[in-house]
Amino acid sequence: MTVWNQKGGVGKTTTAVNLAAGLNLAGYRTLLVDFDPQANATSAYGIAKSVKNDIFSVMDGRCTVLESVIETRYGDLLPSGLDLAGAEVALVGREDRENVLKLILDPLRERYDFILIDPPPSLTLLTINVLSASDSVLIPLQCEYFALEGLSMLVSTVKNVKKRINPNLEIEGILFTMYDGRTNLSGQIVREVKRYFPDRIYKTVISRSVKLSEAPSHGKPIQFYDKHSRGCECYTDLTNEFIKRASLR
Repeated sequence: MTVWNQKGGVGKTTTAVNLAAGLNLAGYRTLLVDFDPQANATSAYGIAKSVKNDIFSVMDGRCTVLESVIETRYGDLLPSGLDLAGAEVALVGREDRENVLKLILDPLRERYDFILIDPPPSLTLLTINVLSASDSVLIPLQCEYFALEGLSMLVSTVKNVKKRINPNLEIEGILFTMYDGRTNLSGQIVREVKRYFPDRIYKTVISRSVKLSEAPSHGKPIQFYDKHSRGCECYTDLTNEFIKRASLR
C-alpha cells in the first residue's frame, strides 16, 4: 500500500511512518519503503539520509534488496537517500521503467504482512513506479480548501494507472489530517468529502499536534517519542481501524 497525495504538506510521510510503526507494534511484520528523494521517512526512523545501501543502490544493481533492508525497533525499513533524486533520469531509458520498483518489492511480499510505501508528493515517474507496485492507495487529506480541490485529480490519476498499468490498484481510503475542530472549515471539508466518497472515509481523524511535528526531528515515530500525546492516540486509532478493515477484505 502507498500513502500518497500529490499535494505536499498534508501528513503523507507522517502517516506512512506512524502507521508502519503502529502495525509493527501490533505484532505484524511490516516494511516501510521510502521512495521519496527527500528521504524524510528514512530520517524519521532515525536513519541517516547518507545511508550506503539505499533503494537507488538496489535499482542500480549495486546491492540486493535484502542487503538494503534495515531492521529497526520500529519495523523494517527500505531507506531512501540523496541519490534517488537522479533516479528519474536513470529510469527514462529503461524499457520496464514503470515497473522497476514492483520487480524489487514482489519477492518481499511473502516476508511481510504489510508493505507501506512513501512516494514523492508530486506525480512523477517515481510515483508511477509506486502506484504500479501497490495494491492500494491511502489518501491523507488536509482539512483545507485547496486539498479538497485536488482530490478529484488524484482519484483520476489512480483510475488511469489502474486502467493502463496496474489493474489491482484500489483506493484504500481517505484519511483526514491536520484537523482543527475549532474551525468551521475543517468540518465543512469533512462533510463535503463524505458526500462524494461515503464508503471511503476513515472514521479516525488525525488532529493537529505539536508532538507529531517534533517526533521526526528526534528520529522516532510518535509511539516512541510521546506515547501519551494526542498524536499517538490518533495513530493508534488509525492502526486499529486499518487492521480491522484489512481483516474484512
